[in-house]
Amino acid sequence: MAPLAPLQKMGLRALLLLSSAVVALSIGVASFLETKTDIDRVKLFDANPDIIRAFANTAISLTISTTNGDIPNLVSREGAAAWVANHVAPFYPATKIGMVLVGNEILMSGDNNLIYKLVPAMRSLHNALIAAGFRQIRVSTPHYLGILANSEQPSTARFRYGWQKSVLIPMLNFHRATKSPFVVNPYPYFNYNPQTLNYANFRRNSGIFDKYTKIRYTNMLDAQLDAIYSAMKRIGYGDVQIVIGETGWPTQAEPGQVGVSPDYAASYVNGLINKVSSGRGTPLMPGRKFETYIFALFNENLKPGPIAERNWGLFRPDFTPMYNARIMKGQVQVVGRRGGMRRGGRRGSWCVPRAGVSPAVLQNNINYACSNGVDCHAIQAGGACFAPNNLQAHAAYAMNAYYRTHGQQPSTCNFAGTGFVTPRNPSRGLCRF
Repeated sequence: MAPLAPLQKMGLRALLLLSSAVVALSIGVASFLETKTDIDRVKLFDANPDIIRAFANTAISLTISTTNGDIPNLVSREGAAAWVANHVAPFYPATKIGMVLVGNEILMSGDNNLIYKLVPAMRSLHNALIAAGFRQIRVSTPHYLGILANSEQPSTARFRYGWQKSVLIPMLNFHRATKSPFVVNPYPYFNYNPQTLNYANFRRNSGIFDKYTKIRYTNMLDAQLDAIYSAMKRIGYGDVQIVIGETGWPTQAEPGQVGVSPDYAASYVNGLINKVSSGRGTPLMPGRKFETYIFALFNENLKPGPIAERNWGLFRPDFTPMYNARIMKGQVQVVGRRGGMRRGGRRGSWCVPRAGVSPAVLQNNINYACSNGVDCHAIQAGGACFAPNNLQAHAAYAMNAYYRTHGQQPSTCNFAGTGFVTPRNPSRGLCRF
């Protein structure tokens, strides 16, 4: 996979990846990201010096990576010190290097030599960074969700037994001791079918029910993150922070594949941004914030394999967007704590429920909107839009907030035929929306 970078705006944080295939453009890329987008972090799949140098004296923080082949040498103190001397010391602090990732998805490599040297390499690299005076730089390694043995019900997920004791418990001990994150790469794209497409793509759906917690999940990403959390908590490490190391949705795939287009990519990425910027966390991790990297900055036209593998980019080589991802400066929409919209969006239109909609359907619309990127504090007791305290008013707030945060397209106000767009502002008093 290619590289990522993060954005932070009014509480919003998302990240993108940047690969060494764009070395010739690296200075232009750095300038573009800093001046034109809300991205404030970039993740590299390597430690290419040209790209690292290009981000010097910018406000953008980098996550850099060792190669998988570096791992055996990193186990020794001398090898780790040499890696830091070559790949960090020449650039830091002019370039803000915030994290070093040791390899990529090593547990799925099948190489036991790398697997059992992974945690010793992480420890050794951490110690080398401290010895060089770089205490602020975190060390981690990314994981594919295949490290889970069972995740059909998020609350019952557990790690694969063979790795749990020998690798994952020592690794989580390391993360706890060094206050570094456990990095996972959740991809709903790789787990959907035509029946679960909307569930994976942050679109309206009936959800998936966890019979043990009685929680209904309305998006697959929440379920994947809660499965990781459940596996961590099961062995005593629920306190370790989780970082979304990469996720995204392609714009093109094999002919006839359902659910792949620029529109579906926009739906996923914007749903993701709404999700991670809301501060709501997940059902099992309420209020938890997730540092998140979106894959990828550009398409990779020369990459082998299925068509989708070459088409994850957010931007074309001339920096024009592949689709309307809300990552550009002045474009991000955020639902304010007091119910007001901040920036962006089509003025003069609101989404409201139709007359005669049943209380059960209104409540379902509220639940759906509030679990898919909408901050609903304003319609809770004491909130600016709690009064009038009735389902019709609360549904109008939630549905309109969902409509605005998802691009103000007619389809985002459908709510199974129970919503419609009006030119009249339905808000009253303190409830400004």
